[in-house]
Amino acid sequence: MTAAASGSPAVTGLLVSDVDSTFLTQEVIELVAEHAGVRDQVEEITTAAMRGELDFAQSLRARVALLEGLDESVLEQVRQVLVPTPGVLELVRRAKADGWITALVSGGFHEVIDELAANSGIDHVLANRFEIVDGHFTGKVSGPIIDGAAKRRMLEELATTYDVPAARIVAMGDGANDREMLQAAGTGIAFRAKPTLREVADVALDGESLLDAWPHLLAAAR
Repeated sequence: MTAAASGSPAVTGLLVSDVDSTFLTQEVIELVAEHAGVRDQVEEITTAAMRGELDFAQSLRARVALLEGLDESVLEQVRQVLVPTPGVLELVRRAKADGWITALVSGGFHEVIDELAANSGIDHVLANRFEIVDGHFTGKVSGPIIDGAAKRRMLEELATTYDVPAARIVAMGDGANDREMLQAAGTGIAFRAKPTLREVADVALDGESLLDAWPHLLAAAR
């Protein structure tokens, strides 16, 4: 997704969100793993990684390896069952109407989330890609892995592109691989988050709705 054209209205702020268990109520790779009959194994690895007990890149490779041989047709089935977190689509709508640039930065996968992101009005998406050959998962990730450092770099690049100071950047996430981007933002929001993220967040939201983040966007824009 491309940057706003030159001469467009001034940007109010930058809203960057994690996807799994933040923008979505689910973990994308677990939904895919269910079709391979390995969801329980993948969930165990995911949980340990989000608590910060495992290196994210290693954990992702281990989870994707369990999907080897799966038919790529399952991706459409997974896209059909995605559930946005309550309030998040309204949050994005309000942010866009108020002049915010919106981005999803995910340890999940483009093949699953891009369509939803486009339909939701998201401006930018950064995520991993499955390696698929002859219509089947190879059990590998295609290209560089999007980990915590990559999420932070994306936030910083967008801030530079749109000339948004840190004070007007809001980042939202739930797990250990969101630490760096929350620390780089003027307002870091931990949503129903693991302890390792709460300890670096400016705000902790424990309700069901991400619309609870809206007052913090308003405050950041002042």
